[in-house]
Amino acid sequence: MRVLPAAREIAPGLVVRGFEPPLRLSDFRLIAFDMDSTLINIECIDEIADAVGRKAEVAAITAAAMRGEITDFKDSLRRRVALLAGVPVAALEAVWTERLRLNPGAEALVRACQAAGLKIVLVSGGFTFFTDRLRDLLQIDHTRSNLLEIDADGRLTGRVLDQDWGDICDGEEKRRTVLALCAQHGIDPRQAIAMGDGANDLPMMGAVGLSVAHHAKPAVRERAMVAIESGGLDRLLEVVRP
Repeated sequence: MRVLPAAREIAPGLVVRGFEPPLRLSDFRLIAFDMDSTLINIECIDEIADAVGRKAEVAAITAAAMRGEITDFKDSLRRRVALLAGVPVAALEAVWTERLRLNPGAEALVRACQAAGLKIVLVSGGFTFFTDRLRDLLQIDHTRSNLLEIDADGRLTGRVLDQDWGDICDGEEKRRTVLALCAQHGIDPRQAIAMGDGANDLPMMGAVGLSVAHHAKPAVRERAMVAIESGGLDRLLEVVRP
């Protein structure tokens, strides 16, 4: 991503760089969201690990990867998933029903974007178990995420399965997916928005017209055109007006 001009706080907890708001939502045609800690309130892999008493171990790897201290996301994900071997699918169900919530403002922002005609994309280093359900809940147009292998006894094997597009959805796959969907729908990438919080969101954020950091790690906040530092995702609508 390019180095942006100095930040300017336009309202408490809302920072912009490199442009003069407000923009018009109708000038954009696609918005891509990260899932964990962006669209939703948790890191799903950390909560799954809690089922086998390994949350602290897994969460430490997750945090280092999101800060950009672990540069090989694929390796970090494989290491974390390996620690989940033996976890029953029921534990994933419990994460979905008991712990996972949409972040404040998520549904309002998605609905505003849908009303303006934008394609909604969910690209995640997390898992299809959760992205598929969020897709159905929010009527998301496209998703890309990772597929956990489950054995005949309904337990995780500790492996991620290859899919027809590749092996693991990392930062580069997020970028590739967003650009491919722009091409598929005849959208100039400058008409796309990407929102995330961690280092593996930077590649897609650097490929689109408007990059948005939501309660993000410092390295992401410093390189985003919009940084939401307090409040919900729908604060983007203070910058990009419907």
